[in-house]
Amino acid sequence: MCIISVLIDADACPVLDIAVFVSSQYEIKPFLFCDTSHQIEMENAITIQVSEGRDSVDFAIVNAVSKYDIVITQDYGLAAMCLAKGAFVLNQNGKEFTDENIDQMLFFRHENAKFRRSGGKTKGPKKRTEKNNLDFEIKFRQICERTLLAKKEDENA
Repeated sequence: MCIISVLIDADACPVLDIAVFVSSQYEIKPFLFCDTSHQIEMENAITIQVSEGRDSVDFAIVNAVSKYDIVITQDYGLAAMCLAKGAFVLNQNGKEFTDENIDQMLFFRHENAKFRRSGGKTKGPKKRTEKNNLDFEIKFRQICERTLLAKKEDENA
């Protein structure tokens, strides 16, 4: 039996409902990680609440993630750490983080932070659309299927 989890950086995740619904269709258990400043409870999901603090949720996810798990986050640093542990990672818009693209994303994050520290202004995220939700759901379903297949193939090898 495949025991795979989806670990969700839930504090500001706009796709919780979609992720919990889809994961239940694949019998993948969703875990919602949040800090004590958020009260997030959903049917068919387990909430893991950690103390407030910079990156406390990120570290809890990194400590819990295993190979073949799926992580939903918009944090590039967390994504990189989860990829290193063999997880599949995507953001709330359906963009998959991979070994091939994470270095470039981390570099751009670093450059933008330097620009802001020097007084520059960067644009915030665009307003969320229904297309973002659809893109996320399509990609999340693909990753669920790929994850289950990869784990099954690994177990049979």
